[in-house]
Amino acid sequence: MKQEKTLVQRWIEILLVSTKLGFTSFGGPVAHLGYFRDEYVTKRKWLDEKSYADLIALCQFLPGPASSQVGISIGMVRGGIFGGVLSWIGFTMPSVIVLILFAYFLQGMDASTAGWINGLKVVAVAVVAQAVLGMGKTLAPDRPRVTIAISAALITLFFPTAIGQISTIIIAGIIGYIRYKEIKIDPVENMNIRISRKIGAAALLVFVGLLAGLPLIRAAFPSVWMSMIDIYYRVGSIVFGGGHVVLPMLEREVVPTDMVSESSFLAGYGAAQAVPGPLFTFASYLGTVTAGWSGALVATAAIFLPSFLLVLATLPFWNTLRKKASIRAALMGVNAAVVGILLAALYDPVFTSSIKTTSDFALALVAFGLLMYWKVAPWIVVILTAIGGYLISIL
Repeated sequence: MKQEKTLVQRWIEILLVSTKLGFTSFGGPVAHLGYFRDEYVTKRKWLDEKSYADLIALCQFLPGPASSQVGISIGMVRGGIFGGVLSWIGFTMPSVIVLILFAYFLQGMDASTAGWINGLKVVAVAVVAQAVLGMGKTLAPDRPRVTIAISAALITLFFPTAIGQISTIIIAGIIGYIRYKEIKIDPVENMNIRISRKIGAAALLVFVGLLAGLPLIRAAFPSVWMSMIDIYYRVGSIVFGGGHVVLPMLEREVVPTDMVSESSFLAGYGAAQAVPGPLFTFASYLGTVTAGWSGALVATAAIFLPSFLLVLATLPFWNTLRKKASIRAALMGVNAAVVGILLAALYDPVFTSSIKTTSDFALALVAFGLLMYWKVAPWIVVILTAIGGYLISIL
């Protein structure tokens, strides 16, 4: 009989696995969800497909970087609050370190034309396609849910805004409730959440208190440090739609105030596209430009803190909610919509920003075949595709 791992062993495992993902998860938040599914659901079986989809649905409702929140949630399910912290550290720190180095040494370098970076963009197409197919089989197995998924994809394609995405999920939940409320739903596996509801309520109070209080503290004690904490916490608290939405919001906050010059901002934007992990770590680059490496740590902590608090506030109540028949029926619609949203993202921005030539498409097909049918580890596929992108660029 296999012996259950101790809490410390689970913490070490969480840190090691999330760090590996932090070094290899290229392609943006949608691709991250594909990497997470392969590692946490398929390979390690830390949670089942339905629980994973439910976490995605939950994090889609929350402001902040959805993929990072899913990673934090899985860490908390596996190893409590500290497990969530370790999961965030592992997934986030590789890109933080790289972007700090970019800020110190590579400002002004145009890395966007490098062949190996193009290869990293191409591999995201294969990763997302694999995730859409795998999740679609489980979460949209019948005509009503396929219809929901396709409808969600169409709405997302033609109304690519955070409001459009949230509205799609809400409408899908209502349709799911109406369509499946009378159907007997199989019981779901209980997520082992070791967080009390009191802690969840306290986290929500801290989140709201900081959101309301930091602007007042900044006004009372003006300094570059208080300005950074207020700006990055506020942006991390209110942005829906992920990393690409946070970039223009940050530009409006830091460029007009001369915290970061426009040229430095644009140079960092190019660098942020080239690194793995969450795009929110662009704050690390901006913090470095403003106040050195200590500014990077402050900016990074401030922009991710709201996500951590919101996950901590909602997870303790999630097991109870997702087991209710009405909620489960609604989630059947929501999960189908998530498949559709991923399908739309597979086209735009993943495909449209990555596939420019016949060679790009050929490289994506090879990567997809290696992932889907040859079952090659994603990190190996990432390296091979980066090499392929470089070779294509010099031929």
